[in-house]
Amino acid sequence: MKRHAISELLDATLVGQNVTVCGWVRTFRNNQFLSVNDGSSLENLQLVIDREGTDEVLLKRLTTGAAIRAKGTLVESQGSGQATEVDVKVIEVLGDADPEVYPIQMKRHTMEFLREKAHLRFRTSTFNAVFRLRHGLQYAIHEYFDQAGFYMLHTPIITGSDAEGAGEMFQVTTLDLNQVPKNEEGQVDHGADFFGKPSNLTVSGQLEAELGAMALGKVYTFGPTFRAENSNTSRHLAEFWMIEPEVAFNDLTDNMDLAEDCLRFVLTKVLERFPSELEFLAKRESDTEKQLPADQRNEMGLIERLRFVTENPCVRITYTEAIDLLRNSKPFKKNKFKYPVEWGIDLQSEHERWLVEKKFKQPVILTDYPAEIKAFYMRSNDDGKTVAAMDVLVPGIGELIGGSQREERLDVLKEKCAAFDIPEDHVWWYMDTRRFGTAPHAGFGLGFERLVMFATGMTNIRDVIPFPRTPQNAEF
Repeated sequence: MKRHAISELLDATLVGQNVTVCGWVRTFRNNQFLSVNDGSSLENLQLVIDREGTDEVLLKRLTTGAAIRAKGTLVESQGSGQATEVDVKVIEVLGDADPEVYPIQMKRHTMEFLREKAHLRFRTSTFNAVFRLRHGLQYAIHEYFDQAGFYMLHTPIITGSDAEGAGEMFQVTTLDLNQVPKNEEGQVDHGADFFGKPSNLTVSGQLEAELGAMALGKVYTFGPTFRAENSNTSRHLAEFWMIEPEVAFNDLTDNMDLAEDCLRFVLTKVLERFPSELEFLAKRESDTEKQLPADQRNEMGLIERLRFVTENPCVRITYTEAIDLLRNSKPFKKNKFKYPVEWGIDLQSEHERWLVEKKFKQPVILTDYPAEIKAFYMRSNDDGKTVAAMDVLVPGIGELIGGSQREERLDVLKEKCAAFDIPEDHVWWYMDTRRFGTAPHAGFGLGFERLVMFATGMTNIRDVIPFPRTPQNAEF
């Protein structure tokens, strides 16, 4: 059966032709005007039915959510709001949706309600736009790295290492939890487990990506990562996706250049390819923010924020310089910041946003963070206090990308493993790349859901991933 996508029929190119359309009913007015969407476009297509010549029982089945197939002629629309419509000759219901129980009706639903209906929320215009943009961002990321000569590397999802040293990992086991084998010391006998050692879901593919970069030159990962952090905030998930490029022979400056160039490319692509979705989401954000106090609204609209990043170079300053600027700022002196500002502690989103939106009015890259608040693999600077780390800050959310030049010196890396209480025999393979042909190298991590939040204006990370995994929630 030849079927036309609704996206093909929204302009007048095929006017006068017989077409077949499938989709889901959005609205049905006056027993005559049917609004249908098939997922190929954010826009709906209007079907005009001969209500006198259509069976009444069939008309009653054309409810919101029902799946239909219609055949007719594409004509220029007689009404406003659309260029074309279909003059229906034959229509059939492929799947009913009882209006008494179908939960996604044509009215405003709360985000909390729609999270409970994650299997159906794709059918709303908001999530239709969000997940179309999520696809576009993913495609643009692969496009960027492919054009830049990178090789995609599939790093392990099951691992025996903790890349961040955080310890908040999901354990993987085939042991019978009702009869866990114990050794002579009364501890769990991991030798009886599938892998013969403690294993977990990965928190990052970075360490393995470094191994690939030391032979392939330029690699990147794009895969799922997991954190067993008992957090229910709007910015945390237990399962999320990460993009992690690693480049041999790059230093921190090269790394900043790469991050800035990648972000600009990806956001430019979605601005070019998804104008309708962005306009829809920008209006949604604007309407939502009208209900908020003035100090909780974004100073720039969604599209303006994206262009802010694509059209302005990043200001590059050190963490120490940022601390000085913040401590001399009006918000700090008037106690307007919620969180403290002092050297040696991590910056919060409010501090990062002040630097971007108030001080510089440009995206910002912070460098050279205190070693105590960064991971063991980051290269130590000559001052003995800081590491060659970087964070890319953007309006609306603050940090979007975090990375560093990696510690390539074996003796220094050994010292850092000891300081972070990481047994060398746990990362012997990582150490080997420093023993055999070590070289400077650098990379960064870009949380994909954080990027989707920035590009869509959604304020809760659970609304930019199809099926969010959070504490006490593993539905669908």
